[in-house]
Amino acid sequence: MTHKPNPELVDDDVPELGKEWFAKARPASELLPVLMGSKTAGELLRPKRGRPVLDERKQHVNIRLDADILRAFKSKGPGWQTKVNLALRDWLASHASNDA
Repeated sequence: MTHKPNPELVDDDVPELGKEWFAKARPASELLPVLMGSKTAGELLRPKRGRPVLDERKQHVNIRLDADILRAFKSKGPGWQTKVNLALRDWLASHASNDA
């Protein structure tokens, strides 16, 4: 059975790669040292796991918030703790001159 492309998904600017292209393809570990040098290739090819290291790590704290405040942030979905952090940062920025 031959593959018949969906006309809705056909992109004339970027044709589908065929067997000839894959036959000529080479792994990045072979080509990057030639194109970018051994040191840069090594850095690009080294697996990176986990989150990037921060200059100043976030601190773990326990904080008590009113239920309606917590509900409002959690209702926005994943990342609500980051949104709380950003809201506190905004508040500090707008009130910095009042505390000095």
